[in-house]
Amino acid sequence: QVQLVESGGGLVQAGDSLTLSCAASGRTFSSYVMGWFRQAPGKEREFLASISTSTGATNYADSVKGRVTVSRDNAKNTVYLQMNSLKPEDTAVYYCAKFRSFYSREADYWGQGTQVTVSS
Repeated sequence: QVQLVESGGGLVQAGDSLTLSCAASGRTFSSYVMGWFRQAPGKEREFLASISTSTGATNYADSVKGRVTVSRDNAKNTVYLQMNSLKPEDTAVYYCAKFRSFYSREADYWGQGTQVTVSS
């Protein structure tokens, strides 16, 4: 069982930057492919980014590529999502996830989500 707890969400203004954190349980965090999704009101959950285990290779959705950076600190069992140049359309609940593999966008564990609201 893997537990994921997100933090760092909140209300920001358009153009601001924000970094989300996700703390994971488990003694084998370094072997987990981790990443982020988001879900805006009335929309389906959207893949944003993932990061591999040992190599740190990353994968991004085209919709956010260039504005977000996913990173991890295996010593702290934590994965991060740095978001820049935020727009009102980035308003959503952001979810941390453990992926089945780096080549899959299917997650097998989810956090509870953290709300990000971007005002214009």
